[in-house]
Amino acid sequence: MRRIIQWIEIGTIIRSLGCCPSEGELHDLIAEVEEEEPTGYIRFEKFLPVMTEVLLERRYRPSPEDTLLRAFEVLDPSKRGFLTKEELIKYMTEEGEPFSQEEMEEMLSAAIDPESNSIHYKDYIAMMVVDDS
Repeated sequence: MRRIIQWIEIGTIIRSLGCCPSEGELHDLIAEVEEEEPTGYIRFEKFLPVMTEVLLERRYRPSPEDTLLRAFEVLDPSKRGFLTKEELIKYMTEEGEPFSQEEMEEMLSAAIDPESNSIHYKDYIAMMVVDDS
């Protein structure tokens, strides 16, 4: 049995382990475990020690709840407590480190209230925050 991982799945694996690397950090990590001649696959034997080190060092920790709330409040100067789906898409794809189409779809499926077509960000933050205790 070949123990390989498609490089495109590395971000999903890392995030499922509670880590939140930026796209740049993710690319650096992939470069660290990728073969000299990229094949599109990462050998598990090469990935495991690097990922173990990441977890032990508690790298790529998620942002604290108050930091996330302040960030959303900057995007909501009227203090409505929500952003529309369109506003969220604009901010997440056009500002800062833009989300990929896949990341945006994943966030929308978790964040957007289908009835109001908006994100009530305090509820979303409460759902997304990782409890370290």
